[in-house]
Amino acid sequence: MEYKYTNDKKSLAKHDVHIIGVFSDKKLNHVESVISRESLVEIKRIIKTCNFTGKVGDHRTIDDFQTKKQIVLFGLGEKKKYGPLLIKKTLTQIIKKIIQTNISSVLISIDNLLSTDANEVTLEMIITSIENSKYVYRYKDEKDQLKIKNITLMSKKKISTNDFKQILKISLAISNGISLAKELGNTPPNVCTPTFLANSIKKLKSKYRALKIKVIDEPEMKRLGMGAFLSVSKGSKQPGKIVVIEHMPLKSKEPIVIVGKGITFDTGGISLKPSPNMDEMKYDMSGAGSVIGVMRACAEMNLKKNVVGIITSAENMPGSQASRPGDVVETMSGIKVEILNTDAEGRLVLCDAITYAKKFKPKYLIDIATLTGACLVGLGKYPSGLFANNQDLANKIKASGDKTGDRVWQLPLYDDYFDELKTNFADIQNIGGRYGGAITAAAFLAKFTEDMKWAHLDVAGTAWEVGPNKGSTGRPVDLLIDFIRSN
Repeated sequence: MEYKYTNDKKSLAKHDVHIIGVFSDKKLNHVESVISRESLVEIKRIIKTCNFTGKVGDHRTIDDFQTKKQIVLFGLGEKKKYGPLLIKKTLTQIIKKIIQTNISSVLISIDNLLSTDANEVTLEMIITSIENSKYVYRYKDEKDQLKIKNITLMSKKKISTNDFKQILKISLAISNGISLAKELGNTPPNVCTPTFLANSIKKLKSKYRALKIKVIDEPEMKRLGMGAFLSVSKGSKQPGKIVVIEHMPLKSKEPIVIVGKGITFDTGGISLKPSPNMDEMKYDMSGAGSVIGVMRACAEMNLKKNVVGIITSAENMPGSQASRPGDVVETMSGIKVEILNTDAEGRLVLCDAITYAKKFKPKYLIDIATLTGACLVGLGKYPSGLFANNQDLANKIKASGDKTGDRVWQLPLYDDYFDELKTNFADIQNIGGRYGGAITAAAFLAKFTEDMKWAHLDVAGTAWEVGPNKGSTGRPVDLLIDFIRSN
């Protein structure tokens, strides 16, 4: 699909449909000089007599008297609430509706979509929202292929061709990273194994030669002393993998390290999960998928930042070699862990990867994991849970969440929660008490982050949607890329 940018209203006649966003105040100042007087009168009539409210999800289609094409009005909601989250929601909805038609050429008036408020909506966000709306899982029937061939963004503001090309390059890189994370998350678990994930990363290397890839297999994990990781992978016939992706364009700079949980299917192991909705446990590799998406985006936009992605990938199965509740294992750090629940496996694969990450002397380390159902219970499916041992780092992540609309909510790490990990049989146990499970899980990981500025994103509620829109969301790729670019 081709993108263009113009401030020439003659472009109206060259497109099948003209999309205009309208706030709930129903003002049309931004298009009065663009569309014909007759069309403007008709739009005002539609707004008045056909109860067009301007609320999110509201839309109307009318004929453009000047161009003999169509005008689509779509609601942006209340202006005071407008921001990145709303532009993603509204523009995605209307583009998805247009995709279902045979329309091939679209013009979008963007003057009132752009904002310069605290939560700024940028041209980059508009393009990524359009791109994300056209994602279709590739295993589906080819009839779902996109019919839109070109989209023109029209504004009174002038942007040079080179500036627009750079904005477009970055926007497409971010969108491709999000789409890759979605694609990996949606891939069925009989296909998406740890080896499949590792091979997917190797394919990135063939396309983006600046990336450096290292695959750590189970024999090397044994040599490194990664007993926690191996306690998870040993129950499955599928061998576990840790994959390290380095994007290091700058010399003598400490990298930002992002670590992703990649459990390609989570039965719970011996602590078997209930069967309802267990199919959704293919999404337990979403943290790893988001890291892979971020690393692709960094390479594609040739970002001048040092970033290292670490993927911890295994299957958690109840095989004859699987770990049992009561087992004690030694981590790479030397900390001994009593396993009380084999379904608390994500923290076991992550803790060894966090220890391994110390070799890079990270400026910041962020792990991303679908770690606990408790986070979903506490926060629902809207924000991701945020934990950190450094408040400045937490604030930076929250700023990126607000900026991109990929929201987070910080939860505490009081000393009381660490007390729940005490055991008579090892240094720590892998679960706490009945309550605050998302926090005790984060406290477990925090034990391995001494001397590092660390944050943990629990994306158990945000990594995938359920119901009619079931599928991977690609979160928090957008947030992470903004954090890396901003810091």
